[in-house]
Amino acid sequence: MNSNSNTLETALQQFIGSSVFYRIPLINLKITEGIAYLAEHGHCHWFVNDALIMCKGLQHKCPFIVIDFKRLTQQEQQGRGYEAQVNYSDGNANVLETQPYKITDFPMDSLRMYFVNEMLMLPREY
Repeated sequence: MNSNSNTLETALQQFIGSSVFYRIPLINLKITEGIAYLAEHGHCHWFVNDALIMCKGLQHKCPFIVIDFKRLTQQEQQGRGYEAQVNYSDGNANVLETQPYKITDFPMDSLRMYFVNEMLMLPREY
């Protein structure tokens, strides 16, 4: 993890609860202040949009979705043929979907988010 990702991770800790929400009109879902900060300062709007689209498709299976991003180790990358993966689960270790990323510029090695009531949020914002 580099210093930029450490700085971003530290900055995300300030978001506790959330009273301001942002609507994403194209898919009619919402994000919290913390997710908006992540997208802007982590230069990863693509990742937030991917997560929202996946969750919109999975919400009929589960009303509460846990999203876990994980950058794989070098050994795992060589064995699987991709750099990172995102698991979408119900929070009880039941994986609903796994999305591999062959390459990624996501700034952190791992991140957890929640999707509930058509809103994507950081765990501390729940």
